[in-house]
Amino acid sequence: MKKVFLFLSLTIAINTVSTAQQPFDREEVLEQMQLANKYFMQKWPDVGKTIITNKERPSHIWTRAVYYEGLMALHEIFPKKEYYNYALDWANFHNWGFRSGNETRNADDYCAAQTYIDLYNLEPKPEKLTNTRAAMQKFLHTPQNGDWDWIDAIQMGMPVFAKMGVLENDERYFVKMYDMYMYSRNIEGENGLFNEEEGLWWRDADFDPPYTEPNGEDSYWSRGNGWVIAALAKVLDIIPEDAPHRQQYIDDLEIMADALIKVQREDGFWNVSLHDENHFGGKELTGTAFFVYGMAYGVNNGFLDKEKYLPAIEKGWNAMINDGLHDDGFLGYVQSTGKEPKDGQPLSYDKVPDFEDYGLGGFLLAGSEIYKMEF
Repeated sequence: MKKVFLFLSLTIAINTVSTAQQPFDREEVLEQMQLANKYFMQKWPDVGKTIITNKERPSHIWTRAVYYEGLMALHEIFPKKEYYNYALDWANFHNWGFRSGNETRNADDYCAAQTYIDLYNLEPKPEKLTNTRAAMQKFLHTPQNGDWDWIDAIQMGMPVFAKMGVLENDERYFVKMYDMYMYSRNIEGENGLFNEEEGLWWRDADFDPPYTEPNGEDSYWSRGNGWVIAALAKVLDIIPEDAPHRQQYIDDLEIMADALIKVQREDGFWNVSLHDENHFGGKELTGTAFFVYGMAYGVNNGFLDKEKYLPAIEKGWNAMINDGLHDDGFLGYVQSTGKEPKDGQPLSYDKVPDFEDYGLGGFLLAGSEIYKMEF
């Protein structure tokens, strides 16, 4: 009897410790994602309604396209007809097309193709991708590679090339994607936008040295670097294991993650200026969300060491939940559109940014990878 009692006691103790060591409650994470998404869908019931800030813009610009990336990630882990229909209605409203037509080379425009392709894969009908195919095929037949001259564009555009390469079984998309990425990385500006030594990216050539932050450090904008690590994670999730240049993206994700973990704030957020905590320091959700997403993806797929990165992921997610997520689903501390630390300041728990959609998109991407984690 004593042996049985001892066995049961040990079993309970082990289970208790195991439960205590679980950093995330998956069902709770899903509820938090749904709450934030519900807030947005209720605020924007009309998917075609134009977005009015300092001027009027159509609802398939990059900010909204990034939200739909997040929505499709939520739909992947929790398929719900309401989510599918919301995305499908948006694509249909815009005739599966782009703000500046099929001739556009602007990644902000064709970012919407990420969701168009996802929707096509769920229900293939050739007419859905008529515009996407026309818009993307031209890149295979034109020599220029310098279209992504600001790092935001890497996230907006790079996954579209990856998805097209898989969809069309055409390796040329992978090659062109690599050429454009490496141009941004190593050539754009004077010496490229990536400082491999420090593991971080300058937003564009305007922020290359000798430009510095007030403390004399190089200028590394949080969300800008978030765009890049998110793009690397998404591309690695899309392309096959034997795709050309895949190792380059793995290496860069690892380099970035190592640099980012060193500058995470004690409260779990990242500052808008990654190397100058006094230049508009404070909590910021969008960069944090993309960093959590990139790191969680890296851990989930064996590129990043779980023991090293899980604490940072946990701190980042908990910061967004505890200090950013409102009871009604609104997300605070979202920096408005811009390209550097001063833009959209000051931030606060209650301040509504000029656009809420891309912040939510990043939050949903981060949550989707945390939901997939196994412990």
